Amino acid sequence: MTSLQILDCRLDVVDAGEATRRILDEAREGSGAQIVTLGTEMVVYAQDDARFRAVVNACALSLCDTVGLLTVARRRGAPLRERVTGVELLEHLCEGAAAAALPVYFLGGSPGVAADAAAILEVRYPGLQVAGTHDGFFTDEQTPAIVQSIAAAGARLLFVGMGSPRQEFWLAEHLRETGCGAGVGVGGSFDVISGRVARAPRIARRLGLEWLYRLITEPRRWRRQLALPRFAWLILLEELR
Repeated sequence: MTSLQILDCRLDVVDAGEATRRILDEAREGSGAQIVTLGTEMVVYAQDDARFRAVVNACALSLCDTVGLLTVARRRGAPLRERVTGVELLEHLCEGAAAAALPVYFLGGSPGVAADAAAILEVRYPGLQVAGTHDGFFTDEQTPAIVQSIAAAGARLLFVGMGSPRQEFWLAEHLRETGCGAGVGVGGSFDVISGRVARAPRIARRLGLEWLYRLITEPRRWRRQLALPRFAWLILLEELR
């Protein structure tokens, strides 16, 4: 598997199909493989948090989730055809898990969101075995009980939608304790699947303007979007060096 470094964060040159196959293999036979869907904001955050950067670089797979990373990777010769977004990866994995009879667990989101997303995906992919769901509003003191419930449920594939960096830190610390073969950070995917948040129109996604659509529809995200010009500046400095 080919990889490259972008601002000291590893990015694997893997498309959605290959990523799905690898993750399902880990879910079936692995013992705690963490997968990160790496975004531009996450790379910028990693510049100021060495612990987070170490978590990203230690993951079994680090996948390209945003247009900014895809553009840089292609400029550096990586044959990446597409992004691997959290929402689409979740769908692919649920389809594959249904066919392979691999139990899955949904952790994250506001109360009821994970359960709603799981119920929709059960209908969409007949045979999908949902081992359990739990929202992301819990304290550190409640974590051991949640970990035990995931392990007791017999899940092999764990989807964690608690936002970055919380979901990456949580998986790095607790995934192996859950007994799951693989764990994937999927950000706000449960909100999209459940219908609580509308995804950008297909044309906006094709043009690489999903970030602009989200900024317009969710203006409170403007502070997060400040990461984009910083990312561009850091990439320029890195390439000049």
